[in-house]
Amino acid sequence: MTKFLLAVHVLAAVITIGPVTVAASMFPPTARRALAEPGDAATLAEARTLHRICRVYAVIAVAVPVFGLATADSLHVLSSPWLITSIVLTAAAAAVLGILILPRQSATLTVLGGAVDPGGVATARQAVGRLGMHTGLFNLLWATVTVLMIVRPGSTTGA
Repeated sequence: MTKFLLAVHVLAAVITIGPVTVAASMFPPTARRALAEPGDAATLAEARTLHRICRVYAVIAVAVPVFGLATADSLHVLSSPWLITSIVLTAAAAAVLGILILPRQSATLTVLGGAVDPGGVATARQAVGRLGMHTGLFNLLWATVTVLMIVRPGSTTGA
């Protein structure tokens, strides 16, 4: 059963978190292009698609920690420091995505859709810069969790 749980955990991570990190990373440059070329329907559609990918895959990605915790329980490593650190970093990444990235992407799309006054465009340009920083933090958190999952310092599993 442990191998099945681990396989589902790894597949869920690859299939869900990968697209979120890529789409979130692509959103700021796409938004900058859309802000530079108002009225470009193709770039606006691209930004909307990237935001939709982030939203949908963020929800589906809940399977990753669920199966990860089940795997850790079956391996009896729930109290391992590397796992606790990974859990904290995963929660931090989820918070960055849910609190900083997704709402700012939505706000940027509102500006790109023309629902705000022209002064909002300057503010949106600044917000897109910060969004790039938040996305970098999100990706760094996931990279750290991935390394911890591979290296597992102090792991009792012998790997």
